[in-house]
Amino acid sequence: MRYYILFGPPGAGKGTQAKQIVEKYHYLHLSTGDLLRQEMAAGTELGKKAAELINRGDLVPDEVVEGMIRNKIASNRDVAGFLFDGFPRTIAQAEALDAMLTEFGGKVDAVLSLTLPDELVYERILHRAQIEGRKDDTDRSIIENRIATYHDKTEPLISYYKGHGNYREIQGNDTIENVFTALCGILDE
Repeated sequence: MRYYILFGPPGAGKGTQAKQIVEKYHYLHLSTGDLLRQEMAAGTELGKKAAELINRGDLVPDEVVEGMIRNKIASNRDVAGFLFDGFPRTIAQAEALDAMLTEFGGKVDAVLSLTLPDELVYERILHRAQIEGRKDDTDRSIIENRIATYHDKTEPLISYYKGHGNYREIQGNDTIENVFTALCGILDE
């Protein structure tokens, strides 16, 4: 079983690349954003709580996200691998994921980090909001909060995974095709 993390700021193209990776490698894509949006669309208590936090640009509590991830791994033991997208976002989540994968007899094989300048992150999020109708992606202050949250809470994961020797960086401001080719080069190693 392979475990990969697709990493980068909001709007870096993780979802776009994940679709192509899943199609080629048959991994199960675990996007916390998609899982949370499903809960919000269903109007569950988790979804209502998540919507309130997301609409402010805040992160959803670790225990909620970790529980969703654990359930997905446990109920999909027959897949070739997992592609995490939007998880982990903090050192605490990374440590929890390491412990969880150890229980399942695995480890993070590689962190595939898409890098992108902040202004391009902002432009891509606004563009995505127009295409996909994401209301949480239309307010500049919310987007700026998401970018700041990424730098403050999520960027420290770069050092964490570099310390584990499994961090790989890909320039996300290239064409979709070139980014995918670079990702496949890592996945095929």
